Amino acid sequence: MSQNLLQGGNRPAQWSLQTFVHVVGSVHEHLFVDLLAQPLATAEFLAVDTETNGLAGEACALTEVGAVLVGGGELHDRWETLVGGAAPLSRAIQRFTRISQGMVDAAPPADAVLPDLADQLEGRVLVAHNASFDRRVLRQAFARAGLDWPDPPALCTVALARRFAPLVRQRKLASLAHALGIEVETTHRALADAETCARVFCALFGRLCANAGTVAEALALLRPVRRSRPRAARTLAGATIKRHRPDTSALPEAPGVYLFRNAAGQVLYIGKSVTLRTRARSHFATSAPAEGWTEHAAIVDHRPTGSELGALVLEHRLIRALRPPGNVVHKHDDPYVYLRCRLDIAFPVLEVAREPAAGRAVTIGPLRSRAGTVELKEQLDSLFGLRHCARKLRLRPWPSAYGQMGRCLSPCLNDLDPNVYRRRLDEALALFTGGDGASALLEHLDGQMREASDAQRYERAAWLRRRRERIAVLVGSLDAGGGLSATHARPRLVLARHERGPGHDAFWIAGGRLADWSPLTDMTDLHDRTLASLSGRHEHVTQLPAEVVAEARIVQTWLAGNDADVLQLRPVPGRAALEAFVSAARQPPGANGSSTTSALPAPSTSTVSPTAASRRTSASAIGP
Repeated sequence: MSQNLLQGGNRPAQWSLQTFVHVVGSVHEHLFVDLLAQPLATAEFLAVDTETNGLAGEACALTEVGAVLVGGGELHDRWETLVGGAAPLSRAIQRFTRISQGMVDAAPPADAVLPDLADQLEGRVLVAHNASFDRRVLRQAFARAGLDWPDPPALCTVALARRFAPLVRQRKLASLAHALGIEVETTHRALADAETCARVFCALFGRLCANAGTVAEALALLRPVRRSRPRAARTLAGATIKRHRPDTSALPEAPGVYLFRNAAGQVLYIGKSVTLRTRARSHFATSAPAEGWTEHAAIVDHRPTGSELGALVLEHRLIRALRPPGNVVHKHDDPYVYLRCRLDIAFPVLEVAREPAAGRAVTIGPLRSRAGTVELKEQLDSLFGLRHCARKLRLRPWPSAYGQMGRCLSPCLNDLDPNVYRRRLDEALALFTGGDGASALLEHLDGQMREASDAQRYERAAWLRRRRERIAVLVGSLDAGGGLSATHARPRLVLARHERGPGHDAFWIAGGRLADWSPLTDMTDLHDRTLASLSGRHEHVTQLPAEVVAEARIVQTWLAGNDADVLQLRPVPGRAALEAFVSAARQPPGANGSSTTSALPAPSTSTVSPTAASRRTSASAIGP
């Protein structure tokens, strides 16, 4: 009966719906089996690429699809179309794919274009880069349009490269194509990426044919190998062997640090948690990964703290002092970075780093995004004419591209007075050492625009306006609660609490470092400790010892991502103000807000020694 259906021969005058569905399903299954048995050398392939709205899961929607017919190791017909969608596109995805909202609004709906794609997939093998993603996107698009997904067999060029080009470590489509000698002109558009995928497939097609004769054999060859996971617990004669576990019953369910020791009392591992007993027991659970020190742990003791921040600081100090073998080097797993300037060279530069700068420096942060911080650095370099190059200054006979555009003072020409450069640098850094750096920077740009407009330099005023609009977006996205100010310009007293505990930890932060901390028990010495923390701290720069850099980062990043009661220490509060602040902080959460006072003086401008009269001692305004 299925043969008559395909050939249009004699058939019953009237079929039931159940009989029709059974016949169509039988035909599809027969064609699928025939395709799997077809030799690779004579099979046809359709390289497909999709572009989406950039959302995840069920919110992901198809915006463009491109396809290239491949046969005999060559590219043949090409097909592409935009797909209309209901959900609006974000600006980021429009910049990324260069597909505007207007293009999608004018495109035909999915139910009008996907039948053409289904016809092209019939009897062919789908080829895609990261095929599981494209199959999922197309399957969702067909389902939303009320169409049946043809479900063709699929080959993934990522798996193909992993199998037959193992020395190519970067397997993104463009990187893989370059490694195989394939030129790539356009990326992140459906037809262009489909063509690149097809060329990658053709480059590896000969190696695939040498190892697989049919489509079914190729699918089996490229099927991912699922490595068996180690069993959570060892067994013997059907009984589970439980790991040796020290007695943790004496540990409280409170924040602090726990120390595992061997029978001789040597510290094996130090950890921290806001629930000590639960966290310590988790090391010996049957599902926990095996750790070398757990077999030797015999004793566990603890040091209580009043907050998570206190546990972080205490853990860091104990690891530095005791160096237990079970603790590995700590790696930063948060997105925070710093914009810093080290002042130990003649022409300092702004740089982006994961930690505050050691030595004599100005550090701004922590900031939320590395990419955004790099862009802010470039904006400041261009606004104030600072160096865009690395810390080591390489002399050159002509100015760089930034110098030729008037966006760098070009100290690399070796004819610039260092005082001129330093005044520009101090002007830039002063914006972030006087309080809210974001507002100060925008006010500086407003003043520059007014000056340019008064001088009838309208092109420069327009250039500054465009920069201000972009910088306003940048500082809004980077601010992690500190107003984009230098770390040493914010002396403050922080009271951190644990949400399930009544106690607090008091932290005095001054000079960009943790000056003092302890559990908050009484207020008799609160004022004296505040004065001691602020003594000898200079407000215009900071001198941060290398051994306290990691601790300073721990405190600053925790404050950037968590709520705490904060009291600004400029001007220095009196005893009554400190007692009122602590009394308000000791109220239940939600009953009071953070107390802040701020009066940060502007930093003084520093200069270097005068130089020869032949050097440049002035510089024109930066910009057009």
